[in-house]
Amino acid sequence: MSEYYASVKWTRRRDEPYIDNKYSRGHVWEFDGGVSVSASSSPHVVPLPYSVEANVDPEEAFVASLSSCHMLFFLSIAAKKRFVVESYIDDAIGIVENDQSGRISMTKVTLRPKTVFTGDRTPSREDLEKMHHLSHEQCFIANSVKTVVTTEINA
Repeated sequence: MSEYYASVKWTRRRDEPYIDNKYSRGHVWEFDGGVSVSASSSPHVVPLPYSVEANVDPEEAFVASLSSCHMLFFLSIAAKKRFVVESYIDDAIGIVENDQSGRISMTKVTLRPKTVFTGDRTPSREDLEKMHHLSHEQCFIANSVKTVVTTEINA
């Protein structure tokens, strides 16, 4: 078993009455390695100026978490198969809409990885599909959510 920690910090500004619902949703995520991330609600959820558009919102972080987990397993699998990955870029996208029970939910995340390989060995399309399938199966973030996660391989 492993445990993971994050500290989420928000403080009301002096000039914000708060109870009128007109307050900044800007806050900070702090992680045990010392990294701090400026976060906010999404402007799609809470309009500007109460959201901070430049900050990471939970929905973006959710998509990035799924993408990152998938990528890390993919890189490991590729290395074990002796394929040399030069770069990996995933322009992932998440869709928030009403789910089957009528609740607003992140219903689908589409991973769109583009991987560049170097060296003597390059994977076939079939190899790529197998490696991405294994990556998805091993990603414990994907295994933990009800969101449909699909992969569109950009070769």
